[in-house]
Amino acid sequence: MTTSAGTTHRRTLRWQAAKVLSIRDETPTARTYRLLLPEPRRHLAGQHYVLRLTAPDGYTASRSYSVASAPDDTGEIELTVERLVGGEVSEYLHEVVEPGDEIEVRGPIGLFFVWPGDRPALLVGGGSGVVPLMAMLRLARRDGRADLLRVLVSARSPAETYYADELPGDGVRVVWTRSAPPEDPRGAGRMTVADLAPLVRAEQDVYICGSPAFADAATERLREAGVPDGVIRVERFGPSG
Repeated sequence: MTTSAGTTHRRTLRWQAAKVLSIRDETPTARTYRLLLPEPRRHLAGQHYVLRLTAPDGYTASRSYSVASAPDDTGEIELTVERLVGGEVSEYLHEVVEPGDEIEVRGPIGLFFVWPGDRPALLVGGGSGVVPLMAMLRLARRDGRADLLRVLVSARSPAETYYADELPGDGVRVVWTRSAPPEDPRGAGRMTVADLAPLVRAEQDVYICGSPAFADAATERLREAGVPDGVIRVERFGPSG
């Protein structure tokens, strides 16, 4: 949500109590939470929300989570959260939160990593880094503009692939680094220039999201494929939980 000057609107900085409508498993360690905002705020594909927990003694812990759902005006958003061992917020969400509960959130936040929905783009995600890219892919498919996107997702194994049932489609490729399906001719292995080069087009933006190590490796492979730095946008996910 931005003002005419391109800055973050003050409304997005106010906390509101979102109701948990549903929870579903994505992988053995990741769940998607569908939330209903009492004050709907249309997000842009690639933005995130800050989620805050407050203990009875007043102690608070907050984390940022990218929106996985396409932008709309329903007031509902989806956040996919990976459970991290020792993570204050992620462990609470996985162990305690149930449908019907309320969670404090504020947002949407962030302008650098957004896809406007009308330009060719290459999306490269590793592990949980696919979450904001899924918002972009869902937007493109909903609006009949899937041809604008090419997507490469890197996951450790089929069981650890986020949105595994929804990802497949034209222009989308999944590579597995540790364990691949028997029928996959590529086999398991880290992402290479050969994986990325066929997806590179002239005059396209590039969005990379994942761990710092993945983001750095993907950026280097794209450079080797001839992609200029000026069109690459990178969002790195830290280990906080």
